[in-house]
Amino acid sequence: MIGAALVSSAAAAATAATSTAPEITPRIPEFSGDPIRDTFTVLLVMVGAVMCFAAGVGLLRFPDVLSRLHAATKPQVLGLLAITADVAVSTPTVGNITLAIAIILFQSLTAPISAHMVARAAYRTHHVRHDLLIRDDLLNREDLQQP
Repeated sequence: MIGAALVSSAAAAATAATSTAPEITPRIPEFSGDPIRDTFTVLLVMVGAVMCFAAGVGLLRFPDVLSRLHAATKPQVLGLLAITADVAVSTPTVGNITLAIAIILFQSLTAPISAHMVARAAYRTHHVRHDLLIRDDLLNREDLQQP
C-alpha cells in the first residue's frame, strides 16, 4: 500500500516536471471607446503620477521633519485621490464607486491626523529646526522645554 503510493506520487512528480507552463502574453491596456472618458482617465492618471512624484522628491529634498511631512502628506493624498477617482470614472460600477469613495474618505481623514502626530512627536523630541519656523506658538511652553 505504501509502495504503491510512493510510485504514484513519483509518477505524478515526473509528469508535472515534463509539462510546460502556459505562455504569458503581456496585456495591452484597452480604452473604453468614449474619447471624453479616455481623455479624462489619462489626465487623472497623469495628475496622480505627477503629484506622487512631487511627494517623493519633496520627501528627499526638504531639510527638516515638518517640511518633509508637508511634502509627503498633501501631494501624496491628492495623487491618490486622482488615481482613485480615475478608477471610479473609467469603470463606473457600484462597487468601484463605493470603493473609491471609501478610500478617499479614509485618506482624507487619516493622513492629516497622522502627519499631525508625527510633527508633534518631532517637536517634543526636539527634531525641529527652529530657524526655519516663521512662528512658533509652542516655544515658551514649560512642558515642552528641554530638561
